[in-house]
Amino acid sequence: MPRAMWALLLALLLAFLLVNAPWLFQQAYAWYYRARVGELPAWAPAPGTRLLVLAPHPDDESLAAGGLIQRVRQGGGEVYLAWMTLGDGFQWDAALLDRTLRPTPTDLRKLAERRRQEAVAAARILGVPEGNLFFLGYPDRGLLHLFLENFFTPYRSPATHLDRVSYPGTFHPGAPYTGEAWESDLRAILERVRPDLVVSPAPEDAHPDHRATAYLALRLLGERGWLERLRFYVVHGGLEWPLPKGLHPGLYLEPPPRGRHLLWHRMDLTAEEEDVKLKALRAHRSQMEVLGRFMEAFVRKNELFTPPQGPLPSP
Repeated sequence: MPRAMWALLLALLLAFLLVNAPWLFQQAYAWYYRARVGELPAWAPAPGTRLLVLAPHPDDESLAAGGLIQRVRQGGGEVYLAWMTLGDGFQWDAALLDRTLRPTPTDLRKLAERRRQEAVAAARILGVPEGNLFFLGYPDRGLLHLFLENFFTPYRSPATHLDRVSYPGTFHPGAPYTGEAWESDLRAILERVRPDLVVSPAPEDAHPDHRATAYLALRLLGERGWLERLRFYVVHGGLEWPLPKGLHPGLYLEPPPRGRHLLWHRMDLTAEEEDVKLKALRAHRSQMEVLGRFMEAFVRKNELFTPPQGPLPSP
């Protein structure tokens, strides 16, 4: 073959690798770490555990802890679910559901009410009674603002134009969108539930609402001396994690790239627990229409949890 042809082929190969480098790296990461999940220490909740799941948005509870919720109930424990927001800032979702390019604040408020109903349905599938559900109703994509610059001054949601909790069925209707009010509500829930185990998003999660929930959980559990009761999960883990997308119940869920340095413990799921988790996820119908393949990718042979450790990333 002429040297010019070899040069052309090499150039095309290099161009292919350059264009697809992120995808190749993501696939290599998933393959490498998934093969090592079985070496992670096994973990399971103690019988009779009182579990509180902190979820920034409706669907996070099922994505990260759908199996854990079932396991606690099977062990004679009690499960409580607390949602920080009702997901009222997800404009793409509202645009798709309402078939409009520019969803209005009213559209997004309707989305919040729909997502609350879906969360109740998912909790019912997981066996959690409605009396154990807490909807705080703070602004989607606004929690980090509440934790930082709007701790005392009310935040106004650019999506809904609300500056206070305004949805029916919420824990503290009329509460201003401030970090002070959010902290007070979550403190009251901790006092009411007195959990043995709290699972929360990790500070490493890419979503600002998840990071803010982690920071507040650390503050409130730390002030009680309860940090040993806290376990973290990740939903937005970077590098298109988890791969492959779609339903793959026979694969392990590997540690997320953003948290690969953490001391992960795996909780293996039975086939029945995987099936119930999938049904709970599908109860979040508004989210499945937009993020179905991403959500189904969390139905795996295990879930992952890690205790607090080491220095925390900055907000």
